[in-house]
Amino acid sequence: MKTTNSWKSFGGTLSVHEHDSSTCRCPMTFAVYTPPGEGPFPVLWYLSGLTCSWANPMEKSGLQAHAAKYGVMVVAPDTSPRGKGVADDEAYDLGQGAGFYLTATQAPWSEHYKMDVYVTEELQELVFDHFPGDPARQGVFGHSMGGHGALTLHLKNPDTYRSVSAFSPIVAPSQVPWGHKAFGAYLGEDRAKWAQYDASELVRERPSQAKILIDQGVADGFLEEQLKPELFEAACAEAGQDLTVRRHEGYDHSYYFIASFMGDHIKHHAEALRG
Repeated sequence: MKTTNSWKSFGGTLSVHEHDSSTCRCPMTFAVYTPPGEGPFPVLWYLSGLTCSWANPMEKSGLQAHAAKYGVMVVAPDTSPRGKGVADDEAYDLGQGAGFYLTATQAPWSEHYKMDVYVTEELQELVFDHFPGDPARQGVFGHSMGGHGALTLHLKNPDTYRSVSAFSPIVAPSQVPWGHKAFGAYLGEDRAKWAQYDASELVRERPSQAKILIDQGVADGFLEEQLKPELFEAACAEAGQDLTVRRHEGYDHSYYFIASFMGDHIKHHAEALRG
């Protein structure tokens, strides 16, 4: 691992790192905000959306001020494997920048696209070997495709990620065009395999003890076709999952929306991970 950039921010440090990933079989980049103090700190994993990388939340969300206030460390992985030799597509919603936090089983994607394993195993080990995080106090959150990732990784690993939240998540990818395209390419046409990466299906099988927080902008152009939070609300009600969905008039899918409520999300996690 090598550090490629580092900046002082709100008394803490924002740093960017590169390493050769054995899981994704290519170089990977991630960022860490370490708050002021000695630690060990609770750790929040922020998963970005389509076309994004570590840079979007670290540069646009204003998370550093809130992370410093509540004394939490934030890790932002990339959204997919990247580089020469890594399978890609001309469209923004498949290939590089669109890993969907799953393990692809179909060629040519299966060689590199293993983002769930990368985040939950390889990057876990790397982060806790090099940064003052507390592995017993971890939460996960994200935006859009990353909100999908946060919900599914939490539901599959509730003992690792004790708290969870999401901005504008893709909650039912098996039922929307983004998911049809990505899951069909990465996983094939067996929809039973899709269900293992669909939060609305997973929560019916394995509701968690966490209080899930979702914020959604009502002016989001993707709301009705791609996001459909009502499907997750129905699944959670059926499963007895604690869920709060807050709908905000006038807000869209952008980081202006995310920055407006980032403080609420970091507070949500900090309170859940206290002690």
